[in-house]
Amino acid sequence: MPYRTDIQVRFADTDALGHVNNSAFAHYAEHARIEFFQHLGGRVGGLILARLAIDFRRQVHFGTTVMVETEVERVGTSSIALRQGIYAVGDTAEVAAEVESVVVHFDYKTNQPRRVPGGLRGKLAAFAAL
Repeated sequence: MPYRTDIQVRFADTDALGHVNNSAFAHYAEHARIEFFQHLGGRVGGLILARLAIDFRRQVHFGTTVMVETEVERVGTSSIALRQGIYAVGDTAEVAAEVESVVVHFDYKTNQPRRVPGGLRGKLAAFAAL
């Protein structure tokens, strides 16, 4: 089952036509990733974003609520691949964007990746994409 995060679209997220700028989708995905790892009790400060890919599916306008569903695609030695769906919520929830990201557990003192802790691996399994 995915982890869900609700986000209210801000006026600052939009362009002159009132639709959400493409760059805002990266912020929505980031917000949901951080909330997801905080929910799991993970140390967010020890993560570094290694990859981000966004496929846009529909426009979103100011005043809309977006919902982000976060699932775990794969857990490697030091990396965690996530898949996120960003939905425009109205009478129905329509896919607005699909996001793939990879975060790496990172030690900033040594400037090297670190192993994903065993306890976190178990928590991530509950959100594994089927």
